[in-house]
Amino acid sequence: MRLISLDQCQAGIKLGRPIYNENGVVLLAEGVELTDKLIDKLKQYNVSTIYIEDAASEGIEIVDAIPEELRMEAINTIKVGLSDIAQLSVAHSNIQSMMKSGRAIRSFQKIFRGIISNLTENRMAINLLATTKIQESYVYTHSLNVAIYSCQLALENGLPLKDIEEIGLGAMLHDLGKLYVSRDILQKPGKLTDEEFEQVKQHCQLGFDTIRKVHEIPLPVAHCALQHHERIDGAGYPRGLTGDEIHRYAKIISVIDVFDAVTNPRPYRSAELPHKGLELLYAGSGTQFDSRQVDMFKKCIAIYPPGLTVKLNDGRVGIVSEYNFHAVGRPQIRIIQDAEQQKVKPYEIDLTLQENLTLEIVEAAALLPS
Repeated sequence: MRLISLDQCQAGIKLGRPIYNENGVVLLAEGVELTDKLIDKLKQYNVSTIYIEDAASEGIEIVDAIPEELRMEAINTIKVGLSDIAQLSVAHSNIQSMMKSGRAIRSFQKIFRGIISNLTENRMAINLLATTKIQESYVYTHSLNVAIYSCQLALENGLPLKDIEEIGLGAMLHDLGKLYVSRDILQKPGKLTDEEFEQVKQHCQLGFDTIRKVHEIPLPVAHCALQHHERIDGAGYPRGLTGDEIHRYAKIISVIDVFDAVTNPRPYRSAELPHKGLELLYAGSGTQFDSRQVDMFKKCIAIYPPGLTVKLNDGRVGIVSEYNFHAVGRPQIRIIQDAEQQKVKPYEIDLTLQENLTLEIVEAAALLPS
């Protein structure tokens, strides 16, 4: 099995996994043979990547730490829950809004406990980047990704369950304040003006102020919203905190927030490949980010997981067949096309070997949706 971009899909390809819509309903079942009409229909549903079964990927096993059904349920929970909690800013002491917010928090906690259960049962480098994607609102998908990554990193830290649950809730709510920022600014394709950027920066304080109104939420969770853009050298915002002035939860979430942000497309820039995202974190390790968290994050995610279709800098195309934990950006590749994009009899190369050190992954279309 392998993951490909829908743009690379041709009629006759067989689905390796079912495809769900944004409400968790199956659009197409596993094993369905795609037609041009079905491919067009998937594009209408904003499906960007799919798993397929073919001879070239035979024997490649893909293990997801988080089932697709749980991811879809989580997206819907976050979408409804953030909206309900955000109403507090408008309704103030409105009893109905307070009740909605309480229900939202309980829904978040239920979802996150499901995430924790799956991650603790499957303690491996988390495969989150290879998943069938339906393009949803960035705030919701980003909040879920940050929550799952944060949970994995919290487990790697050996934190108690209470702390992990608080970090997960803080991650789900960290960008709540963006619901109060103009959509035109958040989706602006060009560079923000100084005034517009000041408005974006307010989302940290706005989220903090709203979360504090919900009695069911511990105060450290609110600090995740307030401090996830703080940097340990004091260069962050909104308060320019340094070192241990920043809450330990926020230090975890800030690492993941940046990684997920740069490896997903935004209106004003294209996405970076995962190893470039890690390079950015390492460039700021010890100055912007807690170096221990950066090191542990590298160990607990599979940035180029098995089943991912990639292109090398010499033009060859292959499928990641095995993950190299000691060199996360240099997996083993099953080559399926030569430099002229002609099919070849599949063969394996290991990017960690001396003779292959000049090779690197330059494209992974399934990770860089347009």
